[in-house]
Amino acid sequence: MKGSILEVLLVSAEGIHNTSIIGNPAYHVIVECGTQACRSKTSSGNQNKIHWNEKFTFELPPSELETLSHLRLRIVDEEYFSAGEFVGETMIFLKGIIVEANYEGLIDLHPAPFNVVLEDDTYKGKITIGLKFIPNVVLQMKRKEYVEEGNDLGKTICKTITSLWQMHWWRLLFSYRKWSSINKNKHS
Repeated sequence: MKGSILEVLLVSAEGIHNTSIIGNPAYHVIVECGTQACRSKTSSGNQNKIHWNEKFTFELPPSELETLSHLRLRIVDEEYFSAGEFVGETMIFLKGIIVEANYEGLIDLHPAPFNVVLEDDTYKGKITIGLKFIPNVVLQMKRKEYVEEGNDLGKTICKTITSLWQMHWWRLLFSYRKWSSINKNKHS
């Protein structure tokens, strides 16, 4: 069956709202295109510049292409004790890209920053993505399932335990030993 392919290159984000109380935030992105959705890997980097460098491919049959209006990217902060907290989203309207690609045969938009919209409709930070739209190709029809954001308690507990091991407990222990030996010397 002939259809179209939309490739989304999720590159990075910067200046987005930090919802983490402790430590460096860890973000993932839910990329929604029509009835399909994918979840990115967990981000790497620091609070100022977050990196994903991940590509998603959406196969769009003609029936879905007619109703497709936008691409939605939702940024979620992976909290240790919850399913995650919504940080912001970006919506890219695709109708113009679809029309231009059908005329030109291919549209390849190099990675560019897009504003991240918060829940209160203000802007905070930018997410950098690239798009490639290829019309009139034979589809393999590998359907992507919608990604649920459920509260996976087992996953969050394991993540919490892992993060505790990453803390520098030896520094705390070492400073306590040093402090107690100084106090012993003072009292002697």
